Amino acid sequence: MEKEETKKQSSPREKVKKTVKHPPKEQEETVFGEPLQEKTEEKTEKILKPGRYFEAIGRRKSATARVRLSAQPGEGFSVNGKPYQQYFPTLDLRQLADASLKKMKCFEKFGVSALVSGGGIHAQAEAIRHGTARALVKFNLDFKKRLRRAGYLTRDPRQRERKKFGLKRARRAPQWRKR
Repeated sequence: MEKEETKKQSSPREKVKKTVKHPPKEQEETVFGEPLQEKTEEKTEKILKPGRYFEAIGRRKSATARVRLSAQPGEGFSVNGKPYQQYFPTLDLRQLADASLKKMKCFEKFGVSALVSGGGIHAQAEAIRHGTARALVKFNLDFKKRLRRAGYLTRDPRQRERKKFGLKRARRAPQWRKR
């Protein structure tokens, strides 16, 4: 019976428990001689550095937008070097362009600069919305769920259909004559 008791005591799990030594709480609070709280403060400073930006590309039809979100809110919202109020003449287009920032309540927190090319003005506004949504997700992954639900992260796959030979447009046939 004594042999069986010794076997039970020396099970592999008990050996592991005996060999693993946890450091005292004083050592857990410091990393390389510095407290952990200071480290976390430094990380937040790195994220919000003035020169740091988050870049993403948004697309819609044949329009592409390269969007940069910077931590400097004083930059404002510029599209191709112009203020976005000047670039987008109607309120509807402005609301499309800044929809993802307003959805996350980050419009005043970031400076946005976008370089847009191709497509029409409406497709460009939607490309900027797509790009800002992607950049916001790079900034904070928690935003992804809300932006996905709103439909701002989905790339709209609809494109213009090509013209076919024998037709006037993609599907428009020439007028049919009986005689």
